[in-house]
Amino acid sequence: MPSSRPFANSTPAAAGGRAVAAGILLMILAVGLFTVMNTFVKLIGPEYHPFEAVFFRNVVAVFLVIPFVLASGGLGTLKTKRPFGHLLRAFAGITSNVCFFAAYQRIALADGMVVSMAVPIFATLLAIPLLGEKVGWRRWAAILVGFIGVLIALKPGGGIQTGSLFALAGTLAWALTILFVKKLSSTETPYTIVFYYMLTGAAIAAAVMPWVWVTPTPQVLLYYLGAGIVGGLAQIAMTFALKLAPASVVSPFEYTQIGWAVLFDLALWGVSPSAATLIGGAIVIATGLYIFYREAGPRR
Repeated sequence: MPSSRPFANSTPAAAGGRAVAAGILLMILAVGLFTVMNTFVKLIGPEYHPFEAVFFRNVVAVFLVIPFVLASGGLGTLKTKRPFGHLLRAFAGITSNVCFFAAYQRIALADGMVVSMAVPIFATLLAIPLLGEKVGWRRWAAILVGFIGVLIALKPGGGIQTGSLFALAGTLAWALTILFVKKLSSTETPYTIVFYYMLTGAAIAAAVMPWVWVTPTPQVLLYYLGAGIVGGLAQIAMTFALKLAPASVVSPFEYTQIGWAVLFDLALWGVSPSAATLIGGAIVIATGLYIFYREAGPRR
């Protein structure tokens, strides 16, 4: 009969390796779910303000998270001594969502994802002063190779679209979000982090609604519901990923979002990625796989 404690019969090194591997896999899952959420937002269309999408997404996600909270120990688990930390995380997350939603209303999913692939680079750099994490030379080399892949995918010399600028702003905010979540994870449960983010985000978006509200159609309401459900699940997966492994390890797996984006662009809009996007995406995905091998592969 399997042990009820996942690492009960493991050595510390093996248990640590499994935790890192689980964190990486959860980050890949979170990225895929976030791509589904962005697809729903793109289907909604530019006639609806991004803040309205954020509002519905967060309200739905709050109700989605509550059963998880009750199952993990009840409302008492929501007690926190770090309200300011949750507020910072909420502002960074809302800023990122609004910018990305605005971007995907204007450009293809893959185009926006190419810009957002810079998140691991920014997160790794910021993790040094903000989290005190140490990055070895092999990981630095892998990140630099990934950055070259981003440059190839961006096609330097071409015109920059407004949607790409929104995606860049969202990328910077998302890198900060990852680090804020990592800092909170040292004392807060994943469900506490997600719950306060969703609740605060819904309150912030609700305050903006009088100026941007457009009554949604029944179909758009379904899209909002879908975005809220997958967005909430993605937040939970990402928070657990950052709790199990260092930010500088799991962050590069944001790169896998380009694969999800290409798939949805082809399936729903018949948009094919350019050769530069494919080459750049292949480089950064290979970089992520290398980091997985370096950090999660060795076992005692």
